[in-house]
Amino acid sequence: MDLDAFRWLLTDDGQRLLAAATEAGDDSLATQTRLRRKAEPAQVATAVTQATLRVKARAKFGELADRMYFTSEGLEQATRLRVAEHRAARLVASSAQTVIDLGCGIGGDLVAAARAGLICAGVDLDPVRVAVAQANLDALGLPGAVSVTDATTIDPTPFDVAFADPARRGARGRTFDVDDWTPPWPFVERLLARDSCVKVAPGIPHDLVPTGVEAEWVSDRGEVKEAALWSGRLATTARRATVIGESGLATLTDEDDPGSDVRPVGAYLYEPDGAVIRAGLVTAVAAGVGGGLLDEHIAYVTSDQSFRTPFARGYRVLEEVPYREKQLRAALRERGIGRLTIKKRGVDVVPEQLRKRLDLHGEQEATLVLTRVAGAGTAFLVAPF
Repeated sequence: MDLDAFRWLLTDDGQRLLAAATEAGDDSLATQTRLRRKAEPAQVATAVTQATLRVKARAKFGELADRMYFTSEGLEQATRLRVAEHRAARLVASSAQTVIDLGCGIGGDLVAAARAGLICAGVDLDPVRVAVAQANLDALGLPGAVSVTDATTIDPTPFDVAFADPARRGARGRTFDVDDWTPPWPFVERLLARDSCVKVAPGIPHDLVPTGVEAEWVSDRGEVKEAALWSGRLATTARRATVIGESGLATLTDEDDPGSDVRPVGAYLYEPDGAVIRAGLVTAVAAGVGGGLLDEHIAYVTSDQSFRTPFARGYRVLEEVPYREKQLRAALRERGIGRLTIKKRGVDVVPEQLRKRLDLHGEQEATLVLTRVAGAGTAFLVAPF
C-alpha cells in the first residue's frame, strides 16, 4: 500500500468502500468483483486488504482493531495491546507525563500511551507508517503528533521518557545481531544513558544489558512477547519477569530470588512461564512453592506442596515410567493410554515424532514429561491441576 492509496482510503469514498469490504467479510474473487463495480481495482484491493488486516489484528488489539488501520508488516511488528498498556502504566507510575516514540511504526505503543493519559509524539522514517499511526490516533479520538523523521536525529531531552523499538530485520529477514538493528545498538546504548525504555527481542543475552539497566521479560497468555530495557529512574531492579494472564498481571524480580537447590522429585512438578525462564528466575519460582530444581540446568521445579502460581503451570506427579522408548511404549499401552501430551526439557526428543513411533491406541489420555534428573533421562506421567 502506497501513501496515495492510504490517503484515498481515508476519504468519504474510501470509507464507504472499506465499510462494504468489511461487511462482505472475505477477500474472495466474487467479493472483489462485486466491489469493483463501485471503485477501481487498486482501490478495491486496498480496502479488502485493510478489512482483512483488521480481522487479523483483533488478536493483538481486541475491539480497537475494527477502528484502526494497518499494514501487513506494521501489524506483524506491532506490540500486543495488553503488553503496550502494561508499559504505558509503568510510565504513568513513574510520574512521566510526556513520551516520544522513536520509530513508532503504525502507532500501537502511541495508542496505549495516549489511552493512559500520556502526552505523546512519534517519529518514523516511513511516510506510510506515519500516516497510519496518525490515522489510528485520530480514529480512536486520541491526542498525539506523528512526523516523518530519522529517529537518530531527534533530541529526546524535552520529553520525560524516550521509547524505541528498533527494527530487527535485515536484508535476509529477522536478525539476532544487534548491530543489524535499525537504529543499531550504539544508538540504543546512548538512549539508555537517560530515562528510556527500549523494546528488544526476548532472546537478548543478559550480558548485553548495560549496568544499571533493568531487563524485563513479558509474556501474555503464556507466550513470551518481548523484553524491555528500562534505564535511568525507570529502572527499579536488575531482572524482572512480568506475566499477563486472564486474571491480571503478576511480576517477579531478582530481589524475590534467594536461590534454590536441586532435590529429588516430589509430589508436584512446576513448569515456569517463559518470561520467568528468560529472566533467569526459575529458582525464584522454586522458592515460592517451597521446592527445588530437578536439575540445575533444567527449568523444571518440584515440590511436595500444591500451589497456584501465575509464574508456572502445576502438575501432580502420578508416577515415574521408563524413559527408554521400547519400555515406555509397553508401559503406556499397559495403562490404556491412546492420547498423549508430551512435554520435554533438556532431552533430545521431538514430541511429534515420538508420539508417532509410540503408536498408541488406548482410550485413556495422559501427559508425559521427559526431562533430566541428576543428568539422567527420566519420564513422568503427570496431571495438570
